[in-house]
Amino acid sequence: MQPMKFFIDTHDAAKETFPAGITPAQFETFFQDFEAACRAEDVVILPAHVAYGDGKAFCFIMAPDAENVRRAHERVGLPYDSISEVTTATPGDMFFRPAAA
Repeated sequence: MQPMKFFIDTHDAAKETFPAGITPAQFETFFQDFEAACRAEDVVILPAHVAYGDGKAFCFIMAPDAENVRRAHERVGLPYDSISEVTTATPGDMFFRPAAA
C-alpha cells in the first residue's frame, strides 16, 4: 500500500457542489457509489460530516495525494469547493508528547 495522507474536501449547495435538498436516504445511495469510486482511486473514506439543513458536507479521507481524491469525485460527477491536505491536531498530539531532550 502506498503512503497515505489525510484530506478534507468540502461541498456546499449554495455553490452548487452539493445536491440541494438531498435526503439522508438519497445521500446513502449516492455515498455507496462514491465509496466504489474511492476504492478504484486508492482513496479511503473516513467519517463524512453532512449538514443536510445547510446543504453542506465535509469529507475526511485518506489518499496518496489530492489527485486521487479529485479523480474519485470525477468518477461520480461530484464537484467540490476544495480539497485540502490536513494533519491531525488533538490534545494528545499537542499536549501529551514527550518533552524535548
